[in-house]
This record gives sequence, C-alpha cells and structure tokens, in this order.
Amino acid sequence: MSRIGKKEIKILPGTEVSLKDNVFFVKGPKGLLERKFRDDVVIKIEENHINLSIPKENNQTKALWGTYASHIKNMIKGVNDGFEKKLVLEGVGFKSQVNGLPAQAGNKLILSLGFSHPVEVLIPDGLEVKAEKNLITIFGFDKELVGAFTAKVRSLKKPEPYKGKGFRYENEIIRRKQGKKTV
Repeated sequence: MSRIGKKEIKILPGTEVSLKDNVFFVKGPKGLLERKFRDDVVIKIEENHINLSIPKENNQTKALWGTYASHIKNMIKGVNDGFEKKLVLEGVGFKSQVNGLPAQAGNKLILSLGFSHPVEVLIPDGLEVKAEKNLITIFGFDKELVGAFTAKVRSLKKPEPYKGKGFRYENEIIRRKQGKKTV
C-alpha cells in the first residue's frame, strides 16, 4: 500500500482543480497546469481536498498510486508558489547572461564556457531565468520543466573533480581529487 497515496491532498485557497476525461487541471495565481493520468487510479475531488484510490490492487497500480499523488501535490504547489533551482558557474573566464525580455520568444541564455564559441540555450516558455555574475536562477511553476532545463544547462559543463570548474547546483558538494604529486 502506498503511504503517500493514502493521504488526502489539500487544495490551497485560490486554486481551482478539475478532472475531465482523465486530464487533471490545476489553475492558480502563477498559471495553469494539466496532466493526463491513466484510469488505473481513481481521483476524487471534494470541497477542499483530493483523495486517490485504486480499484484493483496489482504491482503497477500500487506504483502509480503514490506517483500520481506526488504529481498532483507538485502541480498544486507549483501554481501557488512555484519552483526554483540555482546553478553556480565556477571557473576563470566563465560567464552567463540572459538575452531578450521574458515575454519575448527567442529568449536565450548565452554562456561563455571556455569553448571557441559562446553556447546559446533557448529558454522554454513558462520559465524565468536570471543570471547574475556566477549564479543562474531558474524559476517556473512546472517542477519537471524547471528540473529538466536546469539539468540540460548543467550538462553543458559538468563540474570536474580537480579544480571544480563548471556548473554545480547551489548546495551540491563536489568531491575533489588530489592532483599529481611531484617527487
């Protein structure tokens, strides 16, 4: 049995929740999110909370039960508060800047990572990116989109273990290796 799936999910004030043809909608102050769920898990929307249950118990539905509950919680939190991730860029000569306005299409993150050319990454709709010196802040109301974009940017220059140059998450600790020993 899923401990996460058994708990009821509170609907925060100012949030509208609806379910239509297995598509779950959450609307809040930050925006609108939708997700298609399979009908293996029954979602019941009541006045100020949501209950999830499984009609038939097998390994797949037990796994989906807690997963769907977590997705719904993240959707409700996202449209009310939003999610934020921070990347720290370390290295001499490494720079980052955002080109364009947040409302414009073609908003880009331009990175100077020690290559012969600047690296340009398109910022997806629904995300706000700020670049100050060596700190890049990524904010959005869809947790998956924030995490995927942050991971994509980090993969451009992962931190190396000798000097720690590259992107790292704000609270990430990079284990350093000892360099060559001279005799």
